[in-house]
Amino acid sequence: MRNTPAWAALGVATLATSLALTAPAGAQTAQTAQTAQHKSDDAVTTLQSHPKAARASDGQAFKVGQTIVDADGTRHVRMQRTYHGLEVVGGDLVVHQDAAGDLEGVSQTLAKALSVNTTATVGKALAKTRALGSKVAQSITKLDVKGAPALVVDATIASPRLAWRVMSSGHQADGTPSRLATYVDATTGKVIRSEQQIINVDGQGQTLYSGTATIPVTKSGSTYTLTDPVHGNGVTTDMGNKTDSILCTLLGLGCTNGTKITSTDNVFGNGSNSDRQTAAADAVYGAAETWDYFKNVHGRNGIFGDGSGAPSRVHYGNDYVNAFWDGEKMTYGDGDGSEFGPLVSLDVSGHEMSHGVTEHTAGLTYSGESGGLNEATSDIFGTMVEFYAANSNDPGDYYIGEEFDLKNHAGFRRMDDPAKDGASQSCWSTDTKNVDVHYSSGVGNHFFYLLAEGSGAKTIGGKAHNSPTCNGSTITGVGRDAAAKIWFRALDVYMTSSTNYAQARTATLNAAKDLYGQGSAQYNTVAAAWSAVSVN
Repeated sequence: MRNTPAWAALGVATLATSLALTAPAGAQTAQTAQTAQHKSDDAVTTLQSHPKAARASDGQAFKVGQTIVDADGTRHVRMQRTYHGLEVVGGDLVVHQDAAGDLEGVSQTLAKALSVNTTATVGKALAKTRALGSKVAQSITKLDVKGAPALVVDATIASPRLAWRVMSSGHQADGTPSRLATYVDATTGKVIRSEQQIINVDGQGQTLYSGTATIPVTKSGSTYTLTDPVHGNGVTTDMGNKTDSILCTLLGLGCTNGTKITSTDNVFGNGSNSDRQTAAADAVYGAAETWDYFKNVHGRNGIFGDGSGAPSRVHYGNDYVNAFWDGEKMTYGDGDGSEFGPLVSLDVSGHEMSHGVTEHTAGLTYSGESGGLNEATSDIFGTMVEFYAANSNDPGDYYIGEEFDLKNHAGFRRMDDPAKDGASQSCWSTDTKNVDVHYSSGVGNHFFYLLAEGSGAKTIGGKAHNSPTCNGSTITGVGRDAAAKIWFRALDVYMTSSTNYAQARTATLNAAKDLYGQGSAQYNTVAAAWSAVSVN
């Protein structure tokens, strides 16, 4: 997604994973992910030969995106849908084909063929006015609209509508830049919904939270810089406590990426905030560990899947207690210095980079239940990065952000029983779709914890964990590795932009079936863990 709100404030219709046809056994072996354009036309032709699966309608067309090929030749082809030339928001889908090219099923949230009048009766000017007057927009300071509203079909809702998408910028309450997409009904002028698109949250590095760590650096002459040649040449810079302008946030114009961080030797930082390079060392270390985790565990070559690195910026703003992903780079605040330190801990780095992975796979919309799943995905993989790094200074646990929580060392969220933070949901309800995504993520976090670790009390990473179930059941976990592989395959192959919790249950069951077989302990535990958080 582009950016999505500060991580630390940190669809509708039934999933048509028409996998009436079962997933191939070959998918249980190692997968090969690639952006293959060959046979793309075949995938579209195959889809169009099944009108019901394609939700066929006049004026509909498809654009092929990423293709994932399993070891047995099974292909999963992501597509974007247009309708009479208009973008269909929430109309994306994944076409599943066997090695022979025959259709196995389609993952999508669009319930039926589109039938929408594409003539707007509300003009752009009124759409802008309504967007700026919306409740969400009114919470943004220095609010400004840039560019003309775009006419789209909004299919993230039960009854797709013609809508104006109005983009605005400004600052959220905690100082995080805002890039807000507001959808205004193009026939009634009513605000349909809003989506916040800013997502919050070698040499030797003497880090704040991870001790002395080996970090990749680049040497030029006698100078070392924090450019990581091992992980796509990602560059870490110092923002000098400056913030982004409105033009930068909305249009990417006039942006500053701060100054390069250099050293006359290969040592960066001194382990404390007295050296500005210390937080930068944490950011480099976190980015490298996150890259290695996705590469070595899931076979993904960087955030974007193409081997290119993503920049990181440290020392953003003053007393900024947050971090965010903006679609291109990670940005970290310094905290307030009393209750919170710089937000550059391992799980935060993993969290922010995982927003980028989500953006370039399922593209989960950052609102409603899909927004909760987006945040849960970042919490899940941020936590898995912490375990993967196996750093004794920051041992793995299921607390989010505990390292920079100087006062309580409890972090912002926890996955074993999310409701303990006083705001998150541990159990799904009909109101989950209306809850802030940082708190509705609790349902997905709780599911993942139960799947990996099971219910009941235990100590993990030196911290007490105790996970109840919403239905009183007892769950025996399948282990972190299996749980993470199931979630990643569901994200990569089965989830689409508007996937909700019920559809995520289907997606993870399909993933478990692919990896371990239907009826396996892993498959059955996926079902039991979802039921244990009231997703049936």
